[in-house]
Order: sequence, then structure tokens, then C-alpha cells
Amino acid sequence: MSGLKSLVVAVAGNPNAGKSTLINAIAGSRLHVGNWPGVTVEKKEARFEFEGRPIQLIDLPGCYSLSPYTQEEIISRDYLVTEKPDLIINVVDATNLERNLYLTIQLLELGIPMIMALNIHDEAEAKGYAINCKQIEGTLGIKVIPTSATRRTGLDQLLNTVVSETGNDSSNLPRTLNYGEDIETALSGLADHLHREHPALLERYPRRWLLLKLLEGDSIVQQSANIAPATLPPQIFDHLNRAHGNDMEGLLADTRYALSAGLCREVLKKPELRSIEITEKIDRIVLNRFLGIPIFLAAMWLLFKLTFNLSAPFGEWIKAMTEGPFKRWAAAILGGIGAPDWTVSLVNDGVIAGVGFVLVFVPVIFAMMFFITFLEGSGYMARAAFVMDRAMHAIGLHGKSFIPMLLGFGCNVPGIYATRTLENPKDKVLTALLIPLMSCGARLPVYVVFVGVFFPGHSGTVIWTLYVMGILLAILMGFIFKKTLFRGEAPMFIMELPPYRMPSFSSLCLHTWEKGKHFLFKAGTYIFAVSILVWFMLNLPWGVEHKKDSYLGQAGQVMAPALAPLGFGTWEAASSLITGVIAKEIVVGTMGEIYAPKHEDKKEAPTLGEDLKEIVISFGTAAKTAVTTLLYLPGKEEKEEDQSALNKAIMAGFTPLSSFAFMAFVLLYMPCMIVLAAMRQEFGTWKWVGVGFVYQTILAWTVAMIIYQGGLFLGLGA
Repeated sequence: MSGLKSLVVAVAGNPNAGKSTLINAIAGSRLHVGNWPGVTVEKKEARFEFEGRPIQLIDLPGCYSLSPYTQEEIISRDYLVTEKPDLIINVVDATNLERNLYLTIQLLELGIPMIMALNIHDEAEAKGYAINCKQIEGTLGIKVIPTSATRRTGLDQLLNTVVSETGNDSSNLPRTLNYGEDIETALSGLADHLHREHPALLERYPRRWLLLKLLEGDSIVQQSANIAPATLPPQIFDHLNRAHGNDMEGLLADTRYALSAGLCREVLKKPELRSIEITEKIDRIVLNRFLGIPIFLAAMWLLFKLTFNLSAPFGEWIKAMTEGPFKRWAAAILGGIGAPDWTVSLVNDGVIAGVGFVLVFVPVIFAMMFFITFLEGSGYMARAAFVMDRAMHAIGLHGKSFIPMLLGFGCNVPGIYATRTLENPKDKVLTALLIPLMSCGARLPVYVVFVGVFFPGHSGTVIWTLYVMGILLAILMGFIFKKTLFRGEAPMFIMELPPYRMPSFSSLCLHTWEKGKHFLFKAGTYIFAVSILVWFMLNLPWGVEHKKDSYLGQAGQVMAPALAPLGFGTWEAASSLITGVIAKEIVVGTMGEIYAPKHEDKKEAPTLGEDLKEIVISFGTAAKTAVTTLLYLPGKEEKEEDQSALNKAIMAGFTPLSSFAFMAFVLLYMPCMIVLAAMRQEFGTWKWVGVGFVYQTILAWTVAMIIYQGGLFLGLGA
């Protein structure tokens, strides 16, 4: 970095204005994600240089205004008011100008230098919109840069303007808009009062913003500034109250809306004959009251089929590497340094068999996250929440609660945190209790193993069935909770539906990495640690001859009778479920260790060169297979000779019916420890954690028992 002071640039805008895409296009891999201090709302920032000038980019949460009604609005407002960045980039959706300008006008009140990134400008032009950028600049006193984040146009001009507009003088401050004689007179009287009684406040806060907040009676600002409303001279408000009533907040909101509407009329010209847009045409089908849910289910089915057709060859490649070259190399290295046999077993049968078997499913996780990200970026996921609104009302919630549930398909923990966007505390708790029924990515490794053994030609359909089962059971349990613990009317659901867009490939890759990387980090941290712990639990008391007699095996034997009515009452299955309490992926890792064959010396092990050649050739074969089978939806059969030791053991210990019951149990039984910790953090009590633990365990046992015993009754047990 150069010796120049870093420019702190805050990026603010409405949801769906393309803000995230713009930031990703500018920052790319330099974008760092964390949480805002004290809250779990995502915080993104990036540090980079442009034309030799260091820039720190702060991505504020998307919001429609700076009124303190949601956590996103509070975070954005507090940062801008207290941190006072050098510049604001206001990302505005050019296809929805009037609505976006309301936030723009509020940002102007802060008196911070600002640039407008008129984003999605290419789509506005395609619709025949003509936007007079020079007139916006003249009216608001800020620079306006047309951009298209998906096409990466206007970004260099935007950054050049950032560098040139900061650090010069006060001449680049935005213009102060006139809110009308009545309001301006009241603001002037209020300013005189503060000059006399509280002069320090005018230095501490943005002047005009503070005056407007005190005028509209913002209780948070009054408390922060230590100003009681009764101490303000009543004559300042007398004329406003007589002329406009007592609702100062509503008056100022109307004034801002009038300004944004008036400016939009002046600068925006639309074609007189507007054709029906593609978004409207698609929504007539996708949002149809009869077709909406079937289309959603069909989209999810297609997602799973594409996921497994694309990822299966790469998963097979990783499995072949962990069972072949990696174990041979580990044994050769440890043998070369004279390590004892138990160390070789720990590394091969513990670490590689445990962590390595979990890593087999990395391609599946990333492929699914890629397609889910595509649906989110295209605008369809918002429609999914909309079409589910009717079903959610049956359980006392609204469609907005389905959004945290959708996040739960990737990982339940972000879904739990996303309940903070819900205003009603009852909605938050009920939604959090239902989110663990959404099948997260951690369950996928278990599904993939069992469908690969028993349902190889129908893997996507079987896994789709499990996901749908989770949704249906969430609706059922929500209905039961509504009639018992959470009585009350379902709230109204108001949600903006963004237009359909084709996400850029770079944006898809970045967001896929953000969603999937935690799986890799878990594999490299506590899954690694648990794999070692499981190895010791399977080999203690020291020198135990059979794994069944180990500490873990003994615990599994105690639990096995309770699982017998479910079709998998073996100590191996029970032991795997015990360790799965920590993380669902570990169910597969534990099975890999339990069924791992004893280490045997190879008479003629391949050389290092032969192993490397095998790795390269087999990866090329996997890539070729993925391409050729991507659109072959039925899937491929697995030959018997290709079965691993784990697959053969599962085939011997389970039937198709008991394997499906086992997968249903893994879907439903108690949340993993991290999810329970997230619930405890969110609600500050163990009460709802206990409720979630108890009801899910009972539900899992009941559903798995019905599946297995019902299947036996129908003659499906073979």
C-alpha cells in the first residue's frame, strides 16, 4: 500500500439495486466477510488500491430508508452518523428510480460527499428509459455515474470519480434540498435553540440530519443526544401542528416522497407504449395460485438432478484418491520415519478415512450452492417465498419466514440468524424451531452414500423427496405449534419481487464460495479433531480387538435397541448417530472409520510417478464424465466392482427401506451443537433450545418408525 491515507467509502442502496453485484465486481476476492460488532448481520469490506490511492470499501446492509425500524436500517444509519466516511456511493436501480431516490434524499441530509452509481443502466436503456444524469447532478449536487455491475461497465469511471471527489474541499458536498417554507422555518428555529443550549451537538452529529430527527421526534436520537422533547421550545412546532397535524414523521416522509417523485418526473422519460415485460410474463405463470408450488417443487427437483449429475464424477475421484494414493503416501512417509503401527492406523483409518470421506462430498455441496445461488440471483427465490405465503399462513407465519428457511437449505445456522429480520418475537422463535427441519448441506453426505448404494438410478429424486419431507413436516409442526404454544393471527406479508436477471458467472462463483467454504473449514478444523477422537473411541480400551467392544461401540450398543423398530438397530448405526450430534457430516466420517478395513501392506505399491499420473488421468476422466452426463437426468448405475468397503458394509447392514428410514432420521433428529448454540445466542435462554431438542428427537423416531414399519406392512422390506 502507498503512504496516502486510505479513503473510507460506504456503499449504500436499496435491496435488489445490484449493490452486492457491484461490490463483487469492484472488490472480487479482496472482499472480506464478517459480522457487524454485536450483531450477526453480515458485514462486507474490502481494501484495495486504485490509481495509487488506497480505498476501504464498506458495504452497508441493503435498506429502503434510514428510519430505525429494522436492524439493517439501524446499522446503516449508525455507521454513517458516527463513523462519518469520506464518501458515500449510493447504488440506485435505474429501472426503479423513484423508489430508490427516497433513500438518496435521506442520505443527502447527512451532508457527506456522495456519488450516485446509477446501476442496471443497461436494462433501463433496453426498456426505452431515458434518464437525464446531468439534471440529477444539477438538482442534487452530486456526481451521477451510469453503471452495469453485471457487464462491468462504468466501474473505472466510478472509481476515478471516488478518488477525485474526496479530499479536495467542501465544494463537493451535496446540495441541501428545500423541504418547504413551514419545515425550513421550524428547522431554522430549532437550529437557533441548539446553538444557544446544545452547541456541542451540532458538532457531534450531521447538522441538518440532527435537526430533522429532532423535528420528527425520533426517540433513539433524542435519547442519544440527551434531549427531552419537553425541553424544546413549543413555538417551533406550533405552526406545523396547526397546518399539518401532529404527525411530524409522516409529514417529512411525505415531503421526501414528493421530492423523489417530482425529480423522477423531471429526469426520467419512459416510452409511451410500454410492452409487457418478460418479468410480468413469467410471473403470470410462476406466481399462479395453482401452478406456483408445483413449479417450485419441480425447480428444486431439477436442481438436485443437475447437482448430482455434475458432481458425482468428481466425488468418485476424491474417494479414489483418499482410498488409494493418499493412504499409500501417508503409510510410506510414516513408515520411513519409523512411526509405530498405531500412528499409521490413526492417520489412515482415522484422519484420512474420517476427514477424507467427508471431503468426498465437497463437489456435491459446491454444486448445490452454485445452483441455489443462481436461483437467488435470478430473482426466483423471492418468488418461492411469495408462493409459499399461503402455506406459511396455515402455521401462523408469513412468506417472509420462508426466507430464513430457504437459507437453512445451505446451513441451518445462517437461517437461525436470519430470523432477526422478523419483527415479531413469536415469529422469530417459531421460525427458528422449524428451520432445523430444512435439510442443510451437512446432511447431504449421508444421503449421497445411501442413495449411491440403494438408489443409484434415482439419487436426485430420492434426495428431493427428503427435502420435500422436511418442508411438509415443518408445515405440520408449525400448525401444531400454532394451536398450542404460538396462538395468534398470521401477520401480513409485504415483499418486493425483483426483476428476473441473469447472474454473472463471477458473481455466482463468489457467492458459491461464500456459502460453501464453511464446509471446507469445518472439515479442516473440528471434523478433523472429531475424526481423531472417534479413532481413539474405537480403539479404547487400548488393544481392544473388536471395534464393537470399544467405548464408542459400547455406547452404540446401549442406544441400538431404541433404534431397532426403525430398521437400523445396530451398534454401527447408533454410534454414527451419536457422533452426528456434533455435526451431521460426521455420521458418514464415523461410518468410514467403523467400516475401514485393517491396514495391509501392499506387495507392489505403485510408484510416486504412477500415482501422480493416475491422479491427473482420473481427474480428466471425471471432468469428461461430468460434462457428458450433465443433461442425462436418470443418473448412472454403479457397478458392483466399484463398491467401496463402506458401501459393501452398508449394503450388508441395511435394506432399501431401512436406509430410507435412516436418512429420514438423520434429516429430523436433534440439531447439531452449532445450531443449538445459535438458538441459545439468539433467544438468550435454553428454553427453546430444549424444546427444539426434544420435539425433533421424538419427531425423528416417530417418522422413521412409520416409514420402516409401514413399509414392512406394505411388503416393501426386501
